[in-house]
Amino acid sequence: MNVNVVSRKLIKPCKPTPSHLHTYKISLIDELNPSMHVIRILFYPSDQVVNGKHITSLQESLSEVLPLFYPLAGRYNKEKHYVDCNDEGAEFLIAEVDCQLHQLIGPEVKSEQLNHLLPLEIGAADEASDPISQATFLKAWSNVAIDGGLVIRPDFDSPLYFPPQNLAPFQFGMSRTRDTSILTKRFVFDKNAICMLRERLRKEWTNERPPSRVVVVSACLTQAILRADRKKHGKSRASIIEQEVNVRERTVPPISKYSCGNWASMNFLESTADESYGLECNFFEIVSKMRKVIIQGIKDCERILSDREFGRKVLIDCEFEVAKKSDSQDIKVIRISDWSKFEDYELDFGYGKPVWASLADVPIEDFMILMNTKGNDGIEAWVFMHESDMPYLEQDEDLRMLTTQGAG
Repeated sequence: MNVNVVSRKLIKPCKPTPSHLHTYKISLIDELNPSMHVIRILFYPSDQVVNGKHITSLQESLSEVLPLFYPLAGRYNKEKHYVDCNDEGAEFLIAEVDCQLHQLIGPEVKSEQLNHLLPLEIGAADEASDPISQATFLKAWSNVAIDGGLVIRPDFDSPLYFPPQNLAPFQFGMSRTRDTSILTKRFVFDKNAICMLRERLRKEWTNERPPSRVVVVSACLTQAILRADRKKHGKSRASIIEQEVNVRERTVPPISKYSCGNWASMNFLESTADESYGLECNFFEIVSKMRKVIIQGIKDCERILSDREFGRKVLIDCEFEVAKKSDSQDIKVIRISDWSKFEDYELDFGYGKPVWASLADVPIEDFMILMNTKGNDGIEAWVFMHESDMPYLEQDEDLRMLTTQGAG
């Protein structure tokens, strides 16, 4: 697949950023997160998109929304840990691809093909010339593009709660160039597969509300990863299963739904080698324990702002603890991030809704991102593992029975 960049330009905000907002000091939470672009690739039928009117509309709506998201048109100063909100602009590229849409959205498409559709490497996010990315921005841009009426007004107030301390970010092996030793595999759990997973719990599950799609899918995948790890090493290892919880609207008082930055707490289930084997073998047990961790994480959100020491522990110190333990050869660390509520399939920029929303290669080992399917009743899981581990996962009989597997 050849990608030919036709044009590249910077779209500036339609009005200048006020002088008192020119320097945006990032929060301690953002400071400690690795520098990387949060990616999303949205696919639309080309016959609706490729014309000058739509391109102009995209550029104009981008210019209109940037004053609200003023740091996104700035540049990050990694030495001083702040965004210079200089209105330099957000990068806007137009490119031609020598293939048809159906060749990029089918189950056989490889993640390395999708990588070619990215304007920058995922890890290329902290040089003075790099634009700043923000996920919440897409919904606001879509609203402006179609004159949707709902104006999203983001908050950039996280530094008020957790001021920066000029600390180095967590080290997850991120680099500005792609790590080819980390492979990507997509597993699609449709409605029937999720029903089958819930059916496994029916006899023992006594709660009125059944576990969510995300819980049963993440538990199923975690079991498969633990099985793969045991087969590779010839024995079970201790494990840490880390799950993110969105903090927004769950604190007291509530942080805004549109508060920008890394407002996520890291909640983890730590197990000995014997306990890991038990989780691997007992679906009810792993679902119950992972769900309990999430419920406690949501409950903990209430104290994050009223008790700043507790808030730092939940949002920062726990991740430090996991990062240190992840260096051990005796511990398997699995990280889970839920993106299923991002409403990707509702993003209409004036030419309909996307037929697919995808990721590409993410160079973080033993990491899974769960996304919604277009029908809103399934989960598409993107799993990133070392090349020496992935074959064991691909051969897992349970996953092969339950899922449609996309090419790596």
